[in-house]
This record gives sequence, structure tokens and C-alpha cells, in this order.
Amino acid sequence: MNNKDSHDINSLTTELKNSSEVAFRSLFDLYYQDIYKFSFSLLKSKEFAEENVQDVFLKVWLHRENLDLEKSFKAYLFTIARNGAFNFLNKAANDASLKDEVFYASQKSYDEGDYSLREEDCKKLRKQAIKQLPPKRKKIFKMSRKHGKTYEEISQELGISVSTVKNQMSKALETLRIYLKDHGDGIA
Repeated sequence: MNNKDSHDINSLTTELKNSSEVAFRSLFDLYYQDIYKFSFSLLKSKEFAEENVQDVFLKVWLHRENLDLEKSFKAYLFTIARNGAFNFLNKAANDASLKDEVFYASQKSYDEGDYSLREEDCKKLRKQAIKQLPPKRKKIFKMSRKHGKTYEEISQELGISVSTVKNQMSKALETLRIYLKDHGDGIA
């Protein structure tokens, strides 16, 4: 980015800080694609990436008076996008139906070019990934996913702490994500 571009961004952020809707729209148009691509790379879902972008710009608008004009506006946007995506993924890791949507069903949205996987293939791949889990982790995962048990119920049933259940689920999801990525032609 040359100095003129930097100057234009600084000028727009100053106007935004002073509640200019025109400046906000210009910044939105300028950064929308970059923030969307970044969000998509983290969330693997067009719908969730779009929601994250909307949340990013909503936060920017709501907190415009607090903008630090000395710092990079682009870095500010990416930080909000990253934090929003991570918060969403953390929420998904604790919500069974949302987890399925994020970690499995979002694969349905990949219907372009070489990235298409039929739902049947996704199910097979998911079963293979689950088979790779260590026995105790697999049991915890199935209790949560197949039987819809809460972490507290699993904890009581297996005589382990809730934090151990959370830790095991987190590791299971990470293992599955990596497995699906490695064996699903980059789709996971």
C-alpha cells in the first residue's frame, strides 16, 4: 500500500470515528472481501463467514468513537474477525447441533469444482475419522454426539471431571478436523 492509500485509509477512519456513514460504507467495501476470505478460512462455511463479517463491521460501527487512529485499521478488522471466529468455534465446541453444522454439515457447501464431496462420502469419511480416535476419547465423543449427553452427564457416568470431558472432546474434534482435512482433499 502506498502513502496515498495509507492517507486515504487514515482519512476514512477519522471520518468514521466522527460517525460518517459514507466513510463506513467505503471502508466496508474496501475490506469486505479480505475479511470474508479470512473468516471463511477459519470457519469453513459461507454462511458463518458472512455472519462473522457482518459482526465485525457491526462492532466497528458500534465502537467507532473508540477507534485508535494511530493503529492499523486493517489489523483492527482482522483481530475482530479472528476473535469472532474463535468465539464462534468455542461456542460450537460446546453445542452439539452447532458442532455438527460447523464440523460436518458445512462440507455440503463445497459444491464448486474439485471440492465437491457427496454427503455419503462425508459420512464415510467421518466414520473413518472417528475410528482413529483412542477408545476412551471415542466413547466420550459418541456419548456427546450420538446420545446427546451433556459434558456433566458424561462426567458423572464415566467418573471423570467435566474438564477432562471438555479436554477429550476438544482433542477429538481437532483430530477429526485434521483427519477430514488430510483425507477429504482439503475440505475439512
